[in-house]
Parts: sequence; C-alpha cells; structure tokens
Amino acid sequence: MRCDLNVPLKDNIITDDTRIRSSMPTIRYLVSNGAKVILSSHLGRPEGNGYEKKFSLEPIAERITELLGSTVPLGN
Repeated sequence: MRCDLNVPLKDNIITDDTRIRSSMPTIRYLVSNGAKVILSSHLGRPEGNGYEKKFSLEPIAERITELLGSTVPLGN
C-alpha cells in the first residue's frame, strides 16, 4: 500500500500525525480482512544517493505501531 506519510518532524519527533492517522482506516481494514500489508512511503528529499538518518521512516513505523496496536517492522 502506497501511503503519503511525509509528516513534519522536529528532532526526530512527529509534530503532526494527520497523514498517518488518515491512513489508519485502510490499514486496519486490510489487516482485519487477512491481508499482509506492506506500506511504502518516503520522507523528505535526500540529496545524492547516501543514507541520511533525518529521513528515516523509523518515527513513522513507531507511530503506526502505537495506533495499530501491533508491531510494524521497518524494512530497508
């Protein structure tokens, strides 16, 4: 499932989770109907091809885990 989870962060803390919360009904629907859900998104616009910690989706995975009530692992 492609999600727009490009949320604002300050010091790696989500300041507005509206986009995450708006995706939750669809995620819950899929999970409750037996789907194995893989979420695809991005955060920010990194320069070049290197990894930048500030663009990690880790805070988003943690917030979805909280909202869903089950672990959402982060893949690389």
